[in-house]
Amino acid sequence: MPGTVVCLTRSRNADGEVVARLGVRLLDEYLEFLAGRCRPNTVLAVAYDLKVFFTVVRKPPRQVRPVDVLGFMTAQRAGGDGRLQMAGAEAGGVSARTLRRRLSSVSGLYGFLLARGDVSVNPVPRGLPTRRERQRPGQGVPLVRVSRTLPQILGPAEVDALTAALRTHRDRAMVAAMVLGGLRRCEVLGLRLADLRFGERRVFIAEGKGGHQRLIPVSPRFFAEVSAYLEAERPAAAGTDRVFTVLKGPRRGLPLTAAGLDEILDGARRRAGLARATCHQLRHTCLTRLRKAGMSLEAVQAQAGHASIESTRIYLHLGDDWLASQYRRAAEAIDAQALAAPATLSAR
Repeated sequence: MPGTVVCLTRSRNADGEVVARLGVRLLDEYLEFLAGRCRPNTVLAVAYDLKVFFTVVRKPPRQVRPVDVLGFMTAQRAGGDGRLQMAGAEAGGVSARTLRRRLSSVSGLYGFLLARGDVSVNPVPRGLPTRRERQRPGQGVPLVRVSRTLPQILGPAEVDALTAALRTHRDRAMVAAMVLGGLRRCEVLGLRLADLRFGERRVFIAEGKGGHQRLIPVSPRFFAEVSAYLEAERPAAAGTDRVFTVLKGPRRGLPLTAAGLDEILDGARRRAGLARATCHQLRHTCLTRLRKAGMSLEAVQAQAGHASIESTRIYLHLGDDWLASQYRRAAEAIDAQALAAPATLSAR
């Protein structure tokens, strides 16, 4: 392995899902383990992160030490191997979020190898020690600091323009599931025919993030579009029970992929003349609208499928009206107290 580049290969299993391999026994065994508990796209992302790491470090897994991990961080921030840079790079290197994700992938690998007894220690440091480490063990400085940014959302006019640019009932149904129901991209693609509860106007999410299931309401507009798609567009001989399938070409009737959905959305965005429109932005737009319309934070959490309500609190800040109303109420109370004070003094 020293002096060579790990080779990432992709193939498809009997279900048509992508299988990623790196050509190194320990790494491939870890990817096989992940495949039993994560989505194929997650496994593929981890495989790419490991490819980047071991291409830069150029050591077999058992020989990696903390100094190699820290050196990898330095190389990534500086740009490292130009072929391994990704979009969103900062100052010639990868973004802090990308670096944190790659370190998480490497740490997950060594957590697996440590549990099996293949290595004696995880070489990825949990953090850097500080002066407070003696009083609060485990409270060191994180290896990578990532600022928390507000997600971008689309305005009503942008949503209308995007919807008008979509060409099929299938495409409009998928977008409606995200912008009116708050579904994730993987949840839309994972829907099966039995998951659609037309009479209840609800959708069963059987494969939510982290393996969590939920039953959520979705707008009648979604069910109108998906009904039209099932009646007029979905191939009668489709070889899958997934709701959304490919409509044309050699893969006609097979499940639509994440890349296929992204391509559909990118085309509609260009036709609509929009600078932005991703699946995640559509989901953020839905959840923000629900919160601004008065839906409780707990209800938004249930609709979104967040394991922790801390993930849902971001929509408090996206809903400008909520923060503004809270501020105005407090400011009015302060002003009232300030005006009352001189009146009290003059009465004396």
